[in-house]
Amino acid sequence: MPGGREWPGLKCIGAIKNHFEYKGKVTEEWHYYISSKELGAEDLLHHARMEWGVETMHWLLDVRYGEDSFRAQHVNLQKNMNIARKLALNLAKIYKNKNSPKTPMSHIMFDCLMDPKHLLAVLGKN
Repeated sequence: MPGGREWPGLKCIGAIKNHFEYKGKVTEEWHYYISSKELGAEDLLHHARMEWGVETMHWLLDVRYGEDSFRAQHVNLQKNMNIARKLALNLAKIYKNKNSPKTPMSHIMFDCLMDPKHLLAVLGKN
């Protein structure tokens, strides 16, 4: 492999093709991976899905909660707010999976802002 000496611990190169169809339009994406661990196809897919889950959470934290623009000076406040945001996302996700799997997370979060009864339901108090 060209350049292989530059990555002496390289054990795996993989590619995953995603195929999306939405409103009659087909989109394909390729994602490429390198790893220092020997992975079969199933293992590579498992690790890729775990990474996508992490990226989805980071996207939600940034887009829905504006985490990247949060400029608290005190480190403990930053950590506490991060924990609170993740707790809120996890509670909303549990509610979504249990009660309304097809409802977008943004709708569940908006409903919590607009209706205290809905917020109590998400918190498991109803």
